[in-house]
Amino acid sequence: MTKIIISLFLILTSGNLLAQGLNVYGIGIYDVKFDGTEDNQTLDLRYERRFDNSVLDIGPKDDNFFFLKPFLGFEYTGDSAYYILTGIYLEDNLGQLIQGKRNKILFTPSFGLGYYDNGSGKNLGNDLQFRTTIEFSYELNNENRIGLSFGHISNANLGDKNPGVEILSLTYQVPY
Repeated sequence: MTKIIISLFLILTSGNLLAQGLNVYGIGIYDVKFDGTEDNQTLDLRYERRFDNSVLDIGPKDDNFFFLKPFLGFEYTGDSAYYILTGIYLEDNLGQLIQGKRNKILFTPSFGLGYYDNGSGKNLGNDLQFRTTIEFSYELNNENRIGLSFGHISNANLGDKNPGVEILSLTYQVPY
């Protein structure tokens, strides 16, 4: 498992280590439920390093929505669970996407995979976990951003059980 994660890390970051991008700091609720069945809710702290260089351009050059970019991340919960992951994200300006004119609202979906240790918290059924996240952020005048993200971590039925977990986070993003 460790060899797979290290290999993915090296593939996704080769050539991107000196790239520009964002440091993303997040605080949220781990195992958030909207149906009133929460039993393992706790604090979730997140850090991501998003690189701005594309690893794959799959669309027209004039539309940045199709530029897949790498990220590295780490999450830690109030139950001592942690998750180390790497993945890809794409980012688009919602104004440009919807109206053809840029504004300060950005949409950032992402997909990642990595190693999960449940600590004393919720057992997700496997060490290998996948995370999908959608995020909406607002760019401040100093180019920092504040955002709201919703993510889901799951083992994609690779384990004996797959309870999954949802995370709702507030993020602060700083360009580097």
